[in-house]
This record gives sequence, C-alpha cells and structure tokens, in this order.
Amino acid sequence: MKLGILAHTYGRLPVAELARKVAAEGFASVQLALLKAIADIDCSPGKLSPGLANHIAETFDREGVRIAVLGCYIDPVHPDRDARRAEIDRFKEHLRLARDFGCGLVGTETGSLTTFRDSHPLDYREQGWSVLRETMSELAEEAEKWGASLAIEPVAGHTLDSLDDFRRLLDEVPSTTVRLLFDACNLMNAQRLPAQDDLMRGAFETLAERMVLIHAKDLVFEEAGEGSEQPARRADRPVGDGLLHTDVLCALLKRHKPHIDISIEGVTAETARRSADRLREIYANA
Repeated sequence: MKLGILAHTYGRLPVAELARKVAAEGFASVQLALLKAIADIDCSPGKLSPGLANHIAETFDREGVRIAVLGCYIDPVHPDRDARRAEIDRFKEHLRLARDFGCGLVGTETGSLTTFRDSHPLDYREQGWSVLRETMSELAEEAEKWGASLAIEPVAGHTLDSLDDFRRLLDEVPSTTVRLLFDACNLMNAQRLPAQDDLMRGAFETLAERMVLIHAKDLVFEEAGEGSEQPARRADRPVGDGLLHTDVLCALLKRHKPHIDISIEGVTAETARRSADRLREIYANA
C-alpha cells in the first residue's frame, strides 16, 4: 500500500527538514499544502515558478518521498466575488505548476452548504450549487490546458454534500479532469453512519475510475452539551480509534484500487506513526 501523510501534520518546517521528517516516519508520499507546511520558502500567490516547484520536489525526492497531491483548499463558493476570484486564481496557479511538483493533482473541498442561506433563504442550496458549478467549470478548463486534475473532496455539510452530488457534478461539468478525493469519514453524518458499508461499497462500485486519492482516518460523534439543540458533531480520530469500518474500506481498496495513494489524517505528529501501523495491519488482514 502506498501510504502518505498531510505534510503539515508536522507543522511548518524548512522544506529539507520536513522531507527528512516525513521519510523518517516511514511515509512514502505527502499531500502538500505549501502555505501550511513550508517555512523557509515564500509560496504565496505569484511567488511560485517551475524552478521553485522543481526545487521542492527534488528535495522530497532525495529522501524517497513523492508529492502525491498539492493541497489548495479554497472556498469555491465564497459569497464575495473578489475573494472568490482570488481563491480561483490561486488554485489555477497550482494547476499550472502541478507537473513541476512531480504530481498531477490539486485538491480542494467545496465550501459550506449554507453559504447563501441568508441571501437566498428559499433556494440557498441551488444558489451555492450554481456558483460551485461555475467555479469548477472554470478550473476544469484550466486543468485541461496543463494536463492536471482536480481532486475534489465531498464532505457532509458542504456544497458537495454527498456522492450523489459528486455524480451530479460529473454530469454538469463533463471533464475528465474532475476526479474524486475519497474520504469516507468526511462523508458521514449521524444519519449516514449506520449505512456506512453500503455507502463505501457504492462509492467503489460506481466511482472507482474517478478516485485518485484516499484520506484515511477515523471518526466519532461528540454530543453537544445537555439541553443543546445542536446535532452531534463529527470529530476526527486516528485510524482504529473510532466508528469507521476500516476493514471494509481496506477490502474495497484491495479489490478496486490497489496502490492508490492513501494519505493519513486525523492525527498529530505524535500519533501519526501508530495510526499508519494500525492501517497497515488492517489492510494486511482485510
């Protein structure tokens, strides 16, 4: 199994130190969010270049670590047009340089489902969807120019709330650059959890060809305080410390997506290695 980690799990470090740390922890790849992970190079918008990208990629490569995906977690439905434009432009810059970083993927989530609830109370979901479709169409067009792909992550409570929403996006943005970053935990809410096995099987049986990256973590649901009307809140945990049927996930990975890049989440620098070892154990026995 190809096991990696979010690079900023170890905080912001000089790139050479970060690469050594990731390798020493036994990970073969990273999901690299430049502004969150790299301390000694200015990676702000407009500062990136092919040479800088090559330098970072080569630094990781010397330690035997590959950049599997660039994390560029923008808000593609930001209600302020100028702010949204800045987010889109930053993502496009990552798409243009993804190959120079040694990968072809740039990942993001899709913003809150309720972004437009105040301004469009009767149809806020469709308003958000319309903005998302417009943004993703523009990003897909840019990705096609540069031989890159969008790694889009559906999350319960986000504009792309479910796998059905992802299927709808594929219909309405018919570009092969739109790919699936699959995080089973992020798709769960209290209502979906009892049917998690069916959800995961459905994902792999119908969307495996679009999957390009897996996030691996666990989850629990934390109740709000006594008397609160707030729903239980999903909270991340290391693999094996929560409610996800990780054995089912690993069996599906073996059957449908062998050697896909898997990125450990839900961990601290102190718990990352233990979580990785636990995932390897579950995978070996699945």
